[in-house]
Amino acid sequence: MIEELSKSLINEAISLLASDIHFMPIIDNYQIFFRVNGQLHFHKNVPLSLGRKIIAHYKFLANMDVGEKRRPQSGACPFKISEEQTIELRLSTITNVNLIESLVVRVIFSKIHNFQQINSYFPNQIDRIRKLIRRKSGMILISGPVNSGKTTTIYQLLRERMNEEKLQIITMEDPVEIKEASFLQTQVNEKIGISYDLLIKSSLRHHPDILFIGEIRDEETARMTLRGALTGHLMIATIHAKDTFGVIARLKELTISEQQLKQSLIGVISQRLVPRFCPFCKSSVQVSCNHIPKKFHRAALFEILDGQQLKEYLNHFNLPLNFSPLNHQLRKAWAYGYITKKEYERFEVL
Repeated sequence: MIEELSKSLINEAISLLASDIHFMPIIDNYQIFFRVNGQLHFHKNVPLSLGRKIIAHYKFLANMDVGEKRRPQSGACPFKISEEQTIELRLSTITNVNLIESLVVRVIFSKIHNFQQINSYFPNQIDRIRKLIRRKSGMILISGPVNSGKTTTIYQLLRERMNEEKLQIITMEDPVEIKEASFLQTQVNEKIGISYDLLIKSSLRHHPDILFIGEIRDEETARMTLRGALTGHLMIATIHAKDTFGVIARLKELTISEQQLKQSLIGVISQRLVPRFCPFCKSSVQVSCNHIPKKFHRAALFEILDGQQLKEYLNHFNLPLNFSPLNHQLRKAWAYGYITKKEYERFEVL
């Protein structure tokens, strides 16, 4: 029973394209939520005793310590959904003050969904990013919240460029979320000493055309990314920041100088995935909506700082002329009826 219930929860999450399953303990039961399009949706309640058994089963599958309930744990395991398709689950537990565990199961869709196009409210923004991706060398940085589609955007644009000319593209991620046979994909493993900066250093010796770094987390990774850009490679990386200007501030915190930024940085992008307005749902598209295909329930908005505007900002650190911030893109999408006022207010950058 426990095994079947655990499988059914994963299968239901997959059918909804949910990114996570949350087991949240309350007084005498567990509330189970699916995160779909970035928002939590209640699924059902299960008794506390049953919830504990389900969590123990998931922990067992992920080679976690089933008996340890006090310390936070993390783990991963494959999940077979058919003879041809296997996905990866990433698990994280934490215990509340009553010593009751909560669990989040991240569903990695890499082997199921191969998105063939980037969904954007304003296609001209994608064209600007395409021009950056076609550059021979330099550093392109992209920021955005978790599950905002940063990696999907970059992978699809890199696929397009691979179709135009033969290139060697090396990726470094933690974990690899999208499998792409035409790229040389590597994965961080801190437990055995394989860090981002080590992978970048080794990859540069391969003389690749393009390197994609899953995340700039520290000074050494930032310096190695800069080094790659200055030695004639196209370096693309994600970094956590509120907007494009925040990305530059973050790099300065990581000891990258203004002069180094002027010599290497060719584009900064901040991305959000915003739910569409559905005329049939009369609101943001609902999880159960069948009028719009699930993979089109959200579309991307971008804040892009490049070209003359980037040079202007790096020289004076003032808002460049005619710059279009993310909030302007949100207002425009709302005015055109692409998104609701509620989504505009939810995603507005304050």
